[in-house]
Amino acid sequence: MHGAIAMKKVHDRRSVDLLAAGQYATMEVDDPYEDGEKVSVERQTRGDPLGRLHSHHQIDDAQYHAGRAYQADRERADRGARAIDPTKEAVDGGKLPEPLTDSQINARKRLVEVEEMLGRRLHGVVEAVLIQGQTMEELSGSNAQQVLRYHGRLFRDALDELAVFYGLATNTVCRYSKSPVSR
Repeated sequence: MHGAIAMKKVHDRRSVDLLAAGQYATMEVDDPYEDGEKVSVERQTRGDPLGRLHSHHQIDDAQYHAGRAYQADRERADRGARAIDPTKEAVDGGKLPEPLTDSQINARKRLVEVEEMLGRRLHGVVEAVLIQGQTMEELSGSNAQQVLRYHGRLFRDALDELAVFYGLATNTVCRYSKSPVSR
């Protein structure tokens, strides 16, 4: 092509056998079969408040990826060594716990930093939505628009700070946290 930018082709490989009770949104992801190409896919948003907010354009890409990075750190950090629960009956043949990996240790360190950075209020909102899977309606305990907007604003501000923390965005000022974020 002379002077024109080559557009990447998007392949449509969406499933046609979707569940009737599902809540779906279309998104483009990297094609696993062809380098540099994109694939249009359907994602289930029913149990995924972050995906639902992203598919309805209520959060941007940086906020979405920051939320996913936080979820990945929580998942990574929660694996591995656990405290022994003395209230449970001991079972013969139980495995020894696996030692913590560097990846798990680093994830735990990041989570401690994130909790300190966000403060109690924003961290609570992040945990409720990203880890417990609560919707804004469930989180606020109300369908009143003012209350929903308040909790939505808290969550978006927390995602803005996470985006800066994970290197997905630059300086931002949050109304509800301890201080402006800059990394």
